[in-house]
Amino acid sequence: MIATLLAVEGETREVFEDINLFGKVVFYVLSFIATALFLWGSWQRITKYRRGRPAGRIRRPAAAPSSNGSAPTVADTVPSNGQPSKLHTVGTIAANSTVAKRDRSMGIAHFFIFWGFITLFIGTVILTIDEDIVKIATRQFGEERSFFKGVFYAIYSLVLDTMGFAALIALVYMAARRGLFHLPQLDYRRAEEPAGGYDRRQYQLGDQLFIGLLGLVLVTGFLHEGFRIRASGFPDFEIWSPVGWLIAKGVSGAGVTLAGSDTIRTVIWWVHAVLALSFVAYIPYSKAMHMLTDAANLVTHDPTTSRRLPAPDPAAGHLGYQTVEDFTWKELLDFDACTKCGRCHVVCPAAAAGAPLSPRDLILDLRQWASTSSGNVTLLDSERRPEPTGPLVTDGTLAGDVIRADTLWSCTTCMACVAACPVGIEHVPTIVELRRSLVEAGTMEPSLQDALQNIAQKGNSFGKSARQRAKWTKGLDFTITDARKEPVRYLWFVGDFASFDDRLQSLSQTFAQILHGAGVDFGILYDGERNAGNDVRRVGEEGLFEMLVEQNMEQLTAAEFDEIVTTDPHTLNTLRNEYPGFGLDKPVKHYTEVLADLIEAGELDVGALGSTATYHDPCYLARYNELTEAPRRVLRAIGCDVVEMPRNRDNTFCCGAGGGRIWMDDSGLTERPSENRIREAAELDVEMFVVACPKDFTMYTDAAKTTGHDASLRVVDVIELVAEALDRQPALGAAEI
Repeated sequence: MIATLLAVEGETREVFEDINLFGKVVFYVLSFIATALFLWGSWQRITKYRRGRPAGRIRRPAAAPSSNGSAPTVADTVPSNGQPSKLHTVGTIAANSTVAKRDRSMGIAHFFIFWGFITLFIGTVILTIDEDIVKIATRQFGEERSFFKGVFYAIYSLVLDTMGFAALIALVYMAARRGLFHLPQLDYRRAEEPAGGYDRRQYQLGDQLFIGLLGLVLVTGFLHEGFRIRASGFPDFEIWSPVGWLIAKGVSGAGVTLAGSDTIRTVIWWVHAVLALSFVAYIPYSKAMHMLTDAANLVTHDPTTSRRLPAPDPAAGHLGYQTVEDFTWKELLDFDACTKCGRCHVVCPAAAAGAPLSPRDLILDLRQWASTSSGNVTLLDSERRPEPTGPLVTDGTLAGDVIRADTLWSCTTCMACVAACPVGIEHVPTIVELRRSLVEAGTMEPSLQDALQNIAQKGNSFGKSARQRAKWTKGLDFTITDARKEPVRYLWFVGDFASFDDRLQSLSQTFAQILHGAGVDFGILYDGERNAGNDVRRVGEEGLFEMLVEQNMEQLTAAEFDEIVTTDPHTLNTLRNEYPGFGLDKPVKHYTEVLADLIEAGELDVGALGSTATYHDPCYLARYNELTEAPRRVLRAIGCDVVEMPRNRDNTFCCGAGGGRIWMDDSGLTERPSENRIREAAELDVEMFVVACPKDFTMYTDAAKTTGHDASLRVVDVIELVAEALDRQPALGAAEI
């Protein structure tokens, strides 16, 4: 093989074989027009992005600034598992790993299309350099020279043939996947039916045009190669173009003559050239633009934006987003990066519950609105409606007219959409900004308004006096240290539900007893604690959130402690990721981390329960803070056989309580997310459904009853199981007495 390769000396092929001067002029004119259209369309997109605010993504060391504008702190870049956040790098994009996540076959196909296209583009650039630069330049100084020959040409031909053919096969698979598999994520039906209906056939036509045009470019390229090899009489060196060689053999076997092959070759050359140039011109006006925007979006993606929401822009003069200029350029880029893959749609708990929210639809509506508002031209990649509603509105209220209020309030801020998105779209911060507009306008459910008023007036969503916050401690046979008066190792930030909900107070007492029994030095803030504000901020009530932070920071600053522990993942998220921007500089742990360490250190002498259980990962632990192993370490240590649910860890399903949804009416849902999750767990052969979040305990206890599974599936918190394991310590044998 190597000898055959080395035997290819000065062999090459002509780029403009049998193309006269007029033909060359026509080709270069068409190339100029295609390039001009590409640049103009791309500049229109860039102009739109330039209307957006700065996003702090281009020149950042590892993370965006803190929410109060200060320099990044440790908590800005380190999630609750203590590991640095994983930023998308060029290597990640090159490997297509984000596309392959949760869909390996799709990732493999996209990898070959991606690299096939890149390889062919590089091949075209190489050919252009040789033909239009090297040859012309050397001709001016004497003999014309070219590097596009010999061994270089043979390797060039082999690589381009191989990668081009791989891309074509992958493209056929992608077309079949869309046309034959009927995957739910590729169903473009909206989550809600707009008044007057809608038409999304252009989305489908745009997809078909993109795949078809790219496929035709590849097919005509190979056909031209095959007829060229046949017309030239099968020169030996062309064996290094294996696909073209096989096509040439087929053409010859079909009886096509040399002259006929030469004529067909010339025709196909022009067809291929026009198709390729048309594709270049078509890119910035269509779905094909994602080839550029996706890479840019992944490189500038910040995985911390959902868990540490940005503060409102003080220069805006209003809360939330109302105009294109209110968005950051990264958010405007998010919209154009969407490929309509539907992964966010199928994992969204709101969409699954029958709520009028689909993260995909939200992004597509915002894209169409932003493009229409900016005067961008779009071909076959938009939704049509018989009346000016939704994304067609350019003179109405963004949050309310363009995006319905009930759509925005349906979000649980579970971050499933962000985790599933293969191109780095950050849905949650955008939704919260739009909610801020609704809050400023007073557009919200009465129950939500009541909860926010209770928090503002009483410091908790239950509307109870702050003096009752520690009432649950009176049932203990010991006194919990007041961390405001005495130094402690652990400050336990209890949270509203664990303090005031009658069903959860016993869990708080049990956890306190476990810590006390293990000799752990801990305390609480008693009536000095307020709601931490995680869900308040995600509702969009930024002013109330900042007030809560100020009140809590006053108490935390006065107390002396080493670490914070909390039983509430929502509280953990905001204390760990958002409070550092306001001065908090202490580690924050979830209670399962503390329990796991105590058990493994021998501080808790537990026995084996010998039970089968499935564990539900809370959104604010698994997705927001990447904490999935500590609860499982505890369960394994106490002898539980853990059976994983199909959706687990960062692919967990939401209980439906997050983002303030626990304070809103869910009676209109087809099926509550918590009920969906209980049905999933009931299909497993387990005794217990284990949770590690107060809100989860509340939601799933109710769901087990409403679905009729409460008798066969016990909803239990990790705290209860550890307490049971402590009661099952092995008795001393006779030889040990």
